[in-house]
Amino acid sequence: MRRTVLKGMVALGAVAASLGTFATAASAQDTLERAREQGYIRVGFANEAPYGFATPAGELTGESPEVAKEILSRMGIDEVDGVLTEFGSLIPGLQAGRFDIIAAGMFITPERCEQVAFSEPSYGIGQALLVAEGNPENITDYGSIAENGDLTLAVMAGAVEAGYAETAGIPEDQLVVLPDQASLVSAVRAGRADAAALTALSIQRMAENNEGVESTEPFAEVAGESVMGHGGFAFRKEDEALLEEFNSHLTDFIGTEEHIELVSQFGFGEGYLPTQTTEELCSGDG
Repeated sequence: MRRTVLKGMVALGAVAASLGTFATAASAQDTLERAREQGYIRVGFANEAPYGFATPAGELTGESPEVAKEILSRMGIDEVDGVLTEFGSLIPGLQAGRFDIIAAGMFITPERCEQVAFSEPSYGIGQALLVAEGNPENITDYGSIAENGDLTLAVMAGAVEAGYAETAGIPEDQLVVLPDQASLVSAVRAGRADAAALTALSIQRMAENNEGVESTEPFAEVAGESVMGHGGFAFRKEDEALLEEFNSHLTDFIGTEEHIELVSQFGFGEGYLPTQTTEELCSGDG
């Protein structure tokens, strides 16, 4: 029976120095081979619903972990250990050997492709903003913030939204950079930010689960450029065998009835299937 275990609930952003020894020892053995022998693998997540998060009971779930669990089970790896960290620490944590896969719905971008190897994408999605209930500033998108120097926008550290803000012409002094979803909601509710930016499903869920805030209508462009993000699973570049095996099962799974049924509970479905390949996303095409 497949099991999911949450481990490594360490102080956010911390990367233990002792893990250098672990990473060196692990490199002596192929990661895929090691995971199959041990019967488990560690995945990093950042508590960003609906992409990857821990339930109150401590269960690792969300679109990315659930897809990962399904794919890994087909690879003969039945146990997944979740390692919680801040979003901005996911790639450093992967590289340091704290975990072997990032299962956090991370967008595939050319900059990230220089640091890690991505699977094919598992979904595609646009953007929305979280605003105060009633939307008193009539904010619709990033342009609303760029056009009014008195407004501030909260973004999550390490996420793509800061780049979208730059594209829209929002100066740094209008940005509030925060570590997680909870702090984004708190900032908007307390008036420390006039809006917060994330993907449309994240914003929708945050609005549904918190009083005093609401979501703008989703949008797919910023300053004439597409902001349709595609999320996938990240691997260390040297773990070629693990990535290849994972990808072979993932591409067979995405878009099937079984896949749609699995991710619909998180708001994903046929309208959120990928429209680009990882090669295109890493090169910046489209």
